[in-house]
Amino acid sequence: MDIKKRKKPHVTFRLNILFFVIFLLFSVLILRLGLVQIVYGEDFKREIERTEDITVNNPVPRGKMFDRNGKIIVDNTPLNAITYTKFQDSSQEEMLETAERLAQLIDKDISKIRERDKQDFWILKNPEKAKEKITEKEWDLYDQDELDDKEIYNLQLKRIDEKDLASLTTQDLETLAIFREFNSGYALTQQIVKNENVTPEEFAVVSENLEDLPGVDTTTDWERYYAFGNTLKTVLGNVTSSDEGLPKDKLEEYLAKDYNRNDRVGKSYIELQYEDVLHGQKGKVKNITDKAGKILSTEVVSEGQRGKDLVLTIDMNLQLEIEKIIEEELWKAKQNPKSALLDRAFVVLMDPHTGEVLTMAGKQIAKNSETNKTEMRDFALGNITTSYEVGSVVKGATILTGYNTGAIKPGSMHYDSPLLIKGTDTKSSWKNFGSINDLRALQISSNVYMWKTVIEMANGNYSPNKSLPLDLSAFDTIRQSFSQFGLGVKTGIDLPNEGTGYIGPIKQSGLLLDLVIGQYDTYTVMQLAQYISTIANGGYRVQPHIVKEIREPVLESNELGPVFKEITPTILNRIDFKDEWIDRVQQGFRMVMQVGDGTGVSTFKGAEYDPAGKTGTAQAPYDGPERKKFKESPEVMNLSLISYAPFENPEVAMAVLVPWAYQGNSGPGTANVIGKRVLDTYFNLQKQEQSAETNQNAESTDTQQNNQ
Repeated sequence: MDIKKRKKPHVTFRLNILFFVIFLLFSVLILRLGLVQIVYGEDFKREIERTEDITVNNPVPRGKMFDRNGKIIVDNTPLNAITYTKFQDSSQEEMLETAERLAQLIDKDISKIRERDKQDFWILKNPEKAKEKITEKEWDLYDQDELDDKEIYNLQLKRIDEKDLASLTTQDLETLAIFREFNSGYALTQQIVKNENVTPEEFAVVSENLEDLPGVDTTTDWERYYAFGNTLKTVLGNVTSSDEGLPKDKLEEYLAKDYNRNDRVGKSYIELQYEDVLHGQKGKVKNITDKAGKILSTEVVSEGQRGKDLVLTIDMNLQLEIEKIIEEELWKAKQNPKSALLDRAFVVLMDPHTGEVLTMAGKQIAKNSETNKTEMRDFALGNITTSYEVGSVVKGATILTGYNTGAIKPGSMHYDSPLLIKGTDTKSSWKNFGSINDLRALQISSNVYMWKTVIEMANGNYSPNKSLPLDLSAFDTIRQSFSQFGLGVKTGIDLPNEGTGYIGPIKQSGLLLDLVIGQYDTYTVMQLAQYISTIANGGYRVQPHIVKEIREPVLESNELGPVFKEITPTILNRIDFKDEWIDRVQQGFRMVMQVGDGTGVSTFKGAEYDPAGKTGTAQAPYDGPERKKFKESPEVMNLSLISYAPFENPEVAMAVLVPWAYQGNSGPGTANVIGKRVLDTYFNLQKQEQSAETNQNAESTDTQQNNQ
């Protein structure tokens, strides 16, 4: 008991010390909190209230475009640029003062200034004179709230005369042009003031005087550079300028995607189709501002990344060679007096198994409105946007439709002689061929065989010099069948605004006969390429595409980065025909190009690459740019050619179209000539590439052996 009594006072003392220390600490904490809240509280509150974080997106250069072999097609050229960023607290007077200073340092184009811009500027520059434009009575009405600010301003605008505007000097107008750029942007959004023809001297002097030019900065901008000039230009597409900004019809869509209103975006074709990947990831900058909008500090959140690069399926070496061929043959054919209306030609080359578009070439002869001289223009876009009656190239689809409906079967015979139908002109092939089967009908392009096939299909009964009623539901049967090959429907190519051609609205027996020989509905060249590819590959309709890969961007100017996405082949459908039927048409197409009196033999005889295909001629009404010169549309001949090679293992499919090639019953065979030269060029380039690759491999092997 004594021991316990001795320990207890000792423990109590230590607890008292601990409680005292805790008391002191709490006292210090309470004192500190009181100091913060009572003494400095208002200061901290004002500091919090006066700052605000605003994140701004800065645009980055667009992605580049390369051809399938890594050659640069579309690049970005750096430009010196002078920009302006409007602060939230920037007044019109302060902005005008900055514009006046900047106008003394740079030259600014004044051609875009409008009359209204001058009027607004005159009022801003001459506030006292502007007030004098309003009568005392009107000011009294204003004081009585019977006229508002807007009405007063409109009165001032109406009363500004030519003498007032003439008082604006050239320096004033340059200031106005700059001031106009200042006001075209939104607060804390960088706006281009000048990025064209900025001289090194202008760039340097502005950089040196930035402290006296609030909101102004010097930076590097960019513009699109096309390495091959106008080649494929219509397909590559265009980008809006900083003046244009976002297209009005897609404004809300782009704003929802965090675009700025003055951002440059793709506005047509590849640039538009692949905007999401070409645009890149914007840099983000956080501006710390006070409540008045004055920037207190700036912090880079992310540097951003320029747009991803596109590798196209196009082979530019091949594209250039084919464009040269088209130009030469167009100019040559144009010399023929029968070819006065000829002004364009098209070629598409495609891998029939993958849908990769190797070449998409089109040329048009047109008059330059400024120089009044005739020139050759790029019209590659016409391969998907324009359509024509294509003639006999559709006969392969007609034969297959005949098989499928039971109208004919492989080996069916018909007698090719003129059809005499009551009330119509005599209908015949280009020659009377007598008794022929389906293969022979393709070989020599018999119209009569196709007509008799569709007569069977439409439950008709032909008798010479009698009327020929047909079941017009055959229109739907034929068009549905043709669509399986891509004729009359969109091919699905990765470009906007693809046309589908013209579907004739009238259904008559005579027009049904025209339909099966390609002289009623119209088709695009890309549709023809998809059609022949479907036959070449054994019946699979493959979606054509012009972008092969999407690549990550790299800093090196002309190098390809890692693959972000590879565009794989897409099979749209398998045509609903037996394999032996497709083989039969393939054999007929081979006979066209290589056997006897086939319609393509005179052109392709002896070709080492073993071609197959079909020629076509369509008599059609002219509907080109010169049609206004005629009271009635003259009849012209459209020439077409579809082909693939080699026959046994096709690696390339081709479609050629020469609209309005000539007038009359005969003329230059431009489509066949172009087609032969194109396939010759393709296989010659293939040989050269294979030879170069072999030599490169041999050199590599020799180097390795020498090193060993």
